[in-house]
Amino acid sequence: MEKKTKHPAPKCGIDYAFQRIGGKYKGRILWRLRTGTFRYGELRRTVTGVTAKMLTQALRELEDDGLIERRVYVEVPPRVEYSLTESGKELLPFLALLRDWAKAQMQVNNIQAMPTPAY
Repeated sequence: MEKKTKHPAPKCGIDYAFQRIGGKYKGRILWRLRTGTFRYGELRRTVTGVTAKMLTQALRELEDDGLIERRVYVEVPPRVEYSLTESGKELLPFLALLRDWAKAQMQVNNIQAMPTPAY
């Protein structure tokens, strides 16, 4: 029996990359984790507009793709922490370039940026 993959076969490198980091929340989660390890609740508070279901889904997909690590502590109440893997850290310079490009485009198009979050 053939193993069913989560992602369709990529057509090129860009396709492969965006299958893993595309979407509304994945890039923001990765960018948030650049500063260290965070618990689920901290991510939920700081990734604006995400529902619990969508955050959980995005975190699972990022973990499945080897970009973040999920660490569960056996204690009461249970504690779960998320951090970037080495592969996830390799994406940070590219996310920074994307952010810089977006800021420049926002200025050109006279789009007011929201205040920068504390992260």
